[in-house]
Amino acid sequence: MLLDLSEPMTVVKVPCPRCKKPSVFAASNPFRPFCCERCKMIDLGNWAAEDYKIPAEDSPSFEDDEMSAGNDPDDHS
Repeated sequence: MLLDLSEPMTVVKVPCPRCKKPSVFAASNPFRPFCCERCKMIDLGNWAAEDYKIPAEDSPSFEDDEMSAGNDPDDHS
């Protein structure tokens, strides 16, 4: 199937995750889904500074696992 270039292509715009301004979501926008390099870099900085957190359950520690298995982690015999 050939691409019909006679039909105008629909431009998909999405809100920038950072500033909420319309952003072109296409290969022509190297910063997608962001509207500009500034918004992209601010978001990257927030990840690097650990401002965003992904919730997770705490897993038991290694010592908790050893104790529940009946092993004493301090017993080196």
